[in-house]
Amino acid sequence: MSPVIMSQLQRTFRALAYPGFRVYAAGQLVGTLAFWLQTTAVSWLVLELSGNSGTALGWTLALQFGPYLLFGLQGGKIADGFDKRKILLLCSLGSAAVTATLGAVVLTGHVELWMIYVGMFAFGSVAVIEGPARQAFYSELVDIEALPNAVGLGSAIFNTSRIAGPALAGVLIAFTSTGAVIAVCSVVFLGPAISCAVLLRRSLTNPVRRRADSGGIREALRYTAARPDLIAVLFVSLLVSGFTFNFALTLSMLARTEFDTGADSYGLLLTALAVGALTGSLASGRRSGRPSLSTMLTSSVLLGVGTLVVGFAPSLWSAMALLAPTGFAMVYYAQAANQRIQMGVRADFRGRVLSLYMLVFLGSTAVFAPIVGWFMEQYGARAGLWLGGLIAMATPTVVVFAKRAQLRRRAVALTGKAMP
Repeated sequence: MSPVIMSQLQRTFRALAYPGFRVYAAGQLVGTLAFWLQTTAVSWLVLELSGNSGTALGWTLALQFGPYLLFGLQGGKIADGFDKRKILLLCSLGSAAVTATLGAVVLTGHVELWMIYVGMFAFGSVAVIEGPARQAFYSELVDIEALPNAVGLGSAIFNTSRIAGPALAGVLIAFTSTGAVIAVCSVVFLGPAISCAVLLRRSLTNPVRRRADSGGIREALRYTAARPDLIAVLFVSLLVSGFTFNFALTLSMLARTEFDTGADSYGLLLTALAVGALTGSLASGRRSGRPSLSTMLTSSVLLGVGTLVVGFAPSLWSAMALLAPTGFAMVYYAQAANQRIQMGVRADFRGRVLSLYMLVFLGSTAVFAPIVGWFMEQYGARAGLWLGGLIAMATPTVVVFAKRAQLRRRAVALTGKAMP
């Protein structure tokens, strides 16, 4: 292999040079596979029980991500206050217990829609603690110059599972049942617990030392409010995530109502999206510094264009072809936003600021998913994609105008003259 290719590979996968990251990554690969198996199975089960109700599916997503609105900042406080390895181990066991309970209810034939709602709320309540700890933990496994690569590879792991998980779930549902798939997930969710148990016996590359002035949630909110660069990320994420990152909802409805296909085809749509997302993860992981605001906004516009065009796809196969570049833009945007947060905050504030980011990024689904679901019931599955695409294209324009207005005010304050 040529030295140039070797150099490129080392740059793309440089975080894997850290032994602790390798152990953690292996556990995350297993855990995220379980997540996508469960997401696909639960989405399909909800549609079966509700008679293809987009509103019911929207409420399922809302209840799964709703805990971020209720307890999101507490999750960040826990992440900054305790050993993240222990937090992640306990959360893995909690996810396995919730999923095992839900699987047992489905397999016994006593499942009702409200039970799935309760199960997804419980699962989301565990995730609200796990999420900030998982994201902030990357900075303790690698040196700061390798952090963008670690975050990018973490996303690549998530999207590798996104490729395999829905397709595998579709096949398993076709040959077994949704209950069997959910039951399998409860065992697979133990993967991260095993990796964290191993890491507890090892020292960390870059452990966080909490400073006396880091305070609690109130101090983290003040810290964020004083940072316009962080506020811009939060604003864009609120709308783009809330209206555009609803592919579990929009694509399941598209497969079932527009293309009149089964769970296996829905899995293929998610897999096509994930193929592009995996490529976007690896591309974003090659960054060596904090991404610019323009990088984040441009990728949001490209995501909007892709989502809008998918809504016009005439067939399953054309939708799959269009979803690959859409997935690339989706993750390239998400990683730019994540890395701007990760690399723009003080280490001892990272868990709490990330929890605020995740509250906005994931909690917005709890607010907007039922709206998107209702919108699709009224105007069709394609309309949900069109809505998300238009919002992802329009939101960056608002940020650009706000930025220009801020520069004008600053120029007036300094010179007394308005900008042209």
